Amino acid sequence: MILGRLMIRILLVPLGASIAVCVAMVVVMVAHWNRITPPSSDDDFSGLAMLLVSGPMLVFSAAYMLLPATLGALIAEAFAIRSWMYHAANGGLSAWMSLVTIGALDKSYDLSDEPLIAVGAGIAAGFAYWAVAGWSAGFWKPVFAPPPDAAPPPAVLPPPDAPPPVMPA
Repeated sequence: MILGRLMIRILLVPLGASIAVCVAMVVVMVAHWNRITPPSSDDDFSGLAMLLVSGPMLVFSAAYMLLPATLGALIAEAFAIRSWMYHAANGGLSAWMSLVTIGALDKSYDLSDEPLIAVGAGIAAGFAYWAVAGWSAGFWKPVFAPPPDAAPPPAVLPPPDAPPPVMPA
């Protein structure tokens, strides 16, 4: 049983991380839509070219966001933390931490001017990770465990000043 759950976790965690990166890229692309759309009407492929150029750049920046998020996901797996708020906060915090470290190195980084977009993308990515893999975190703790056996109800004792019961004759 535990080995099967471990194998499922080994598959679900990378799948959830991949979907989280895609969701973060979509959020950033939508937020920067005016940079992706064609600037002129005579060139219909400039938006597509911008998408193909900026897509790999977003994947590179997402790698910096994955480092702290991976640590948070490992903590969630170790302690079976299944809260969507934890995973959304983990995504937002990891995006903010990566933005601070990248911004300290390179002030011309595109998202350092708009940190709200990066943190929003991290929160959306954390929620997407929770939807795929975080809701069932912890391979050692089953999600749909049977309820424990209920204890019998306690015996009802008569009050101390009650007369003794009468035995029928």
